[in-house]
Amino acid sequence: MSIDPGRIGRNTLVCLSVALFAALAVARVQDRVQDQGRVQDEDDKKKPGKPEKREKPFALIFGTAYGPDDRPLYGVKIKIHPVEKKHPSWDLSSDHRGEFAAHVPPGPGDYLVQGEGEYAPLANGKPQMSKKKKFKGETKVHVDNDERRDISLHLSE
Repeated sequence: MSIDPGRIGRNTLVCLSVALFAALAVARVQDRVQDQGRVQDEDDKKKPGKPEKREKPFALIFGTAYGPDDRPLYGVKIKIHPVEKKHPSWDLSSDHRGEFAAHVPPGPGDYLVQGEGEYAPLANGKPQMSKKKKFKGETKVHVDNDERRDISLHLSE
């Protein structure tokens, strides 16, 4: 078996090129990280008296809409409003897992969650649109502070 000196030289050149490229890429990433740290330090020095902007607190009403067969329903129209108001403040729709969520103001408050949905029964894997049924349901939710409340909304005929 003979060794081709030209092939060895090309392979060595390719390996050295890859190693050099990798070393340059690592050095460039380290320079960027150091530059970002310097920019962040300079920004901190420029604004010593300015307080950080804080997000407004909120409560979260998170729920799942279930049909009469206790399966999650997709596309249920959800309306949420404070108990003392009649018009909805939040209009939502449930996702493919029947889930929905709304940010509401923190603090003590009662909310009414109403849902309306349609269900078409399946026959041989096809929805029977002529036998479509409408379902409704509602539940009350009490929020004490900036917290998350998990609810289930069961719809019936």
